[in-house]
Amino acid sequence: MTDNPATNRLKGRVILIAGAASGIGAAIARRCVAEGARIVCADFDSPAAQTLADELGTSAVACQCDVTDAISARSAVDIAKTNFGRLDGLVHNAAAPSTSATVVNLDESAWRHEIDVSLTGAFLMSKFAVPLIAAGGGGSVVFIGSQFGRVATTRAVAYCAAKAGLIHLAKAMAVDHAPDKIRVNSLSPGAVATTRLLRRFPDFEAANAGLGPAHLLGRIAEPDEIAAAAAFLLSSDASFVTGSDMLVDGGYATR
Repeated sequence: MTDNPATNRLKGRVILIAGAASGIGAAIARRCVAEGARIVCADFDSPAAQTLADELGTSAVACQCDVTDAISARSAVDIAKTNFGRLDGLVHNAAAPSTSATVVNLDESAWRHEIDVSLTGAFLMSKFAVPLIAAGGGGSVVFIGSQFGRVATTRAVAYCAAKAGLIHLAKAMAVDHAPDKIRVNSLSPGAVATTRLLRRFPDFEAANAGLGPAHLLGRIAEPDEIAAAAAFLLSSDASFVTGSDMLVDGGYATR
């Protein structure tokens, strides 16, 4: 639904995308390559990450990455350095399957998994990516949050808490790493037409009918629309943007 990407806006840059194999992550990967970047497609689903890298050609490499494991997170960053010699950007898009529950009946293991993937994963990927980005003269870190990091919804305590924490992690990192010329922002979508919604709805048409009216624009987003915002934050067009949470939610959070 977005216009053609700006030509070569990310030319020469190397972007590591955690959670790249499908949905929003895959859309960001395609957009970054279209704008001239080289990327590392990191995902727990190694075959899917490799399929995407094969599609994108010599501008992409794939790696298996468990963002909750420090060794795996470090390895993904090392792959960027080994293959491309530098790192200019990190996108943390990894997400866990959410459990619908209140705090009373949410299993502790489900809570921990949500927090581990969304929040601890962002911490670990940043821990190893930030020094390499700094060594290259700076760059951009983007965390994919959610409108539910801003406003709450029913039976989503772990998800809401994880995304709220992710938004504030970005702000704290922005303060710490501004001297390194690293901008850190979060990007918070509303409902997006990815397979994640198909756990709740039979198809995207039903998802749009059910969730679209909650957004001021009357529909859910396409992954490409989120990717366009991510590419902006990764690019020099956002050179004075740091410590921000960019809502790309069709007006959901303003209701």
